[in-house]
Amino acid sequence: MRNVYQLYMGMLAKLGSVVFTGFIALNSYAQVAIESVTGSVQGGSEVVRIDLSQPLSAVPTGFSIQSPARIALDFPGVGNSMGRSSVEINQGNLKSVSVVQAGERTRVVLNLKQAAAYRAEIQGKSLLVVLDPVGAVPASSATAPSFSESKARDSAPLKDLDFRRTADGAGRVVVSLPNNQVGVDIRQQGQSLVVEFMKSTLPEGLRRRLDVSDFGTPVKTVTTFQTGDRVRMVIEPQGQWEHSAYQSDEQFVIEVKEIKVDPKKLTQGVGYTGQKLSLNFQNIEVRSLLQVIADFTNFNIITSDAVSGAVTLRLQDVPWDQALDIILQSKNLGMRKTGNVLLIAPKDELAAKEKLELESATAVQSLEPLRTQSFQINYAKATEIAAGLTGGGGAGAKAILSARGSVISETRTNQLFVTDIPSKLEQVEQLIGKIDVSVRQVLIEARIVEASDSFGKSLGVKLGGGGQVIDVGADSGGPFRGAIGSSYVAGAQGTTSGNFVNLPSTGALGSSNAASFAVSLFGAGAGPFLNLEISALEADGKGKVVSSPRVVTADQKPAIIEQGTELPYQVASSSGATSIAFRKANLKLEVTPQITPDGNVILDLDVSKDTVGQSTPAGFAIDTKHVKTQVLVENGGTVVIGGIFTEDQTESETKVPFFGDLPGLGILFKNKSRSTTKREMLVFITPKMLAEKALGR
Repeated sequence: MRNVYQLYMGMLAKLGSVVFTGFIALNSYAQVAIESVTGSVQGGSEVVRIDLSQPLSAVPTGFSIQSPARIALDFPGVGNSMGRSSVEINQGNLKSVSVVQAGERTRVVLNLKQAAAYRAEIQGKSLLVVLDPVGAVPASSATAPSFSESKARDSAPLKDLDFRRTADGAGRVVVSLPNNQVGVDIRQQGQSLVVEFMKSTLPEGLRRRLDVSDFGTPVKTVTTFQTGDRVRMVIEPQGQWEHSAYQSDEQFVIEVKEIKVDPKKLTQGVGYTGQKLSLNFQNIEVRSLLQVIADFTNFNIITSDAVSGAVTLRLQDVPWDQALDIILQSKNLGMRKTGNVLLIAPKDELAAKEKLELESATAVQSLEPLRTQSFQINYAKATEIAAGLTGGGGAGAKAILSARGSVISETRTNQLFVTDIPSKLEQVEQLIGKIDVSVRQVLIEARIVEASDSFGKSLGVKLGGGGQVIDVGADSGGPFRGAIGSSYVAGAQGTTSGNFVNLPSTGALGSSNAASFAVSLFGAGAGPFLNLEISALEADGKGKVVSSPRVVTADQKPAIIEQGTELPYQVASSSGATSIAFRKANLKLEVTPQITPDGNVILDLDVSKDTVGQSTPAGFAIDTKHVKTQVLVENGGTVVIGGIFTEDQTESETKVPFFGDLPGLGILFKNKSRSTTKREMLVFITPKMLAEKALGR
């Protein structure tokens, strides 16, 4: 193989100049850059000197890992201008230093032989990282990464513990520390992630197990408990995942994100992420060019005999996976990846090969013996699952079973009996395991609050004297009635005298009796000469009606609860016959909940509050209050979905013409009333997801 490669390199020398370099790109927008990294021993301590183009404003944040032994420092807004990503030192406990730039941040990793603590300080344009002797590392921290040195001597309680879902679907655990000196160790133990907070205590309210599987992140549970003088947190993810952790002052954050692996991609990530290279070839054979890329990437490349021809290309600073894609497209070639082996052949050849393999697999299925397997359905309906397996689940549905497969659903025991080849039976079992699960249930509580506030005031007067009658009022038929010297008395209460003015208080807000004050003036004779009676009323009323319907229903299942009265009324037909029909005056809550992956609830709501109104010749009227909407509410949260506010103001005045307009004395010839009524209705909704233990499971 080496002889072939040497022969190939000699051929390249005859063809012309060849440029082949791999590098890590430097972003041109970085204002500060790392220029050099050196290691030395000063005063018995190992010192790593990082020289930069400009002074740093603050010491970079970092963390240490004990297995493997590493110290990582993050430089935000800093690039790498060294032209290389690794510096070999091999001095004392320090093996090498890696400098990796990602976007606007550069991470410097000190690769150690054994775990050691460190301290960092800024000197001009340089950052000095001083490594402590290996013997100073505590034995208890030799197996876990430490995010800060624990300088606190007394135990302090953790403040808070929270779980959140990031925008890209990662699970984020946020811990509020009592101070920034708390030592934190993090390690992967089996399929779990263990985090320990040194010299810390855990309040009773935070000692719990969080089930966060509904958030749609790789994290299933987060369990926190006290163990000795430290607090231990066990994070249990699922699937393929990776984690990152950082500490900012008194806040410690662990993020767990899913690793999305595409077996067909050469490098994982968005777009082309391979190491960059430069290629400059004149009329080089495609097979030889593929061998060059294989040597650079450490991939095993198998080339079909049909691959031939030559290509001339010049690529500068291009990811190697993009360069390979360009080469394949230029020659109409395809690629299939299996592990670290690449098969390259013309696209037609690959398509024919895949077609042949598919036809062979189909032929094997047609000859493979059938098996029958029963499935016990616990939560779903066997008939619905059977319809989905055979392609009867709706428009566009396709059968999961093979052409020879069949399914029988038994409704009495809720079982499925599936007959098919073994591979299809495995797919059916996996499908049933995913869809035959208990449905989350939601308690929806509505509060309909109706409040009223009313105020009324009325002022009236009666004025009369002996032997004269003038009756003015609503029943007088005009402003004046009667004649001087007549014996008619209108509105007199316990007196034989007549009233010149009869405009008493009319009451307010349904009140019937008003307070009155009367004065009589006597003349030279025995009888009264003038009678004056003033009546006044002021009323104030407040009321509140609270209706609270509540109902429990399953996720995405509608539910209705109502209470009220059915009122009869007559209905006439075209023949003239009458019949009795009923109309409801009910309090009704109709809702359909939908639980989202992040733990919130979407509610389709229809709330009505109907009451019996006034009586009419055709029957009772119905006073309606109705709201229909869709809202998104967090679990246990409360939202106001609607409200109605009305205010009625009424002012009236009744007076005797001319006399009621007299300055000062006009008040003795008029009646005044004023009333204000305010009504307000608000509708509150609170959804609560019920735990399985609350449902008796």
